[in-house]
Amino acid sequence: MNDNNTGIRNLLKLIESLQKNACDDCLDNTCSRPFLGTNNNILCFNTRPVTFYGCDNNLITISYTTIVEGVPTTQNSTVFRVEKVRGDCCVVSLLADNPTPTDTSPYISTGQTATINLNCICAVKCLNDSIVN
Repeated sequence: MNDNNTGIRNLLKLIESLQKNACDDCLDNTCSRPFLGTNNNILCFNTRPVTFYGCDNNLITISYTTIVEGVPTTQNSTVFRVEKVRGDCCVVSLLADNPTPTDTSPYISTGQTATINLNCICAVKCLNDSIVN
């Protein structure tokens, strides 16, 4: 295990844990706040979407395929939901823009996952907490 990515690994483990235990009140607005927030105590967010940047400062993009009217269509995702962090790897769900966006659900799950080598990540950007079904 490479100790160069300990901070990123710890942050992603925190996000993984928060998502598993979602639905507390929100006071802080940073990546490492100790819980996912609620929206006016009505909606309970279950996801802290993230984007990753490689050591070359480029946004990490992962392709996925969907079937649109019977035709396979390849698209790219740059927004992810952390599912599991183990060692130097992180399993993420690929998220897509919600075709009917709302304030609480700007993303939808593509139903596809990928494994990312944390040694290839130099920066993590946390996006606004949201609901992803």
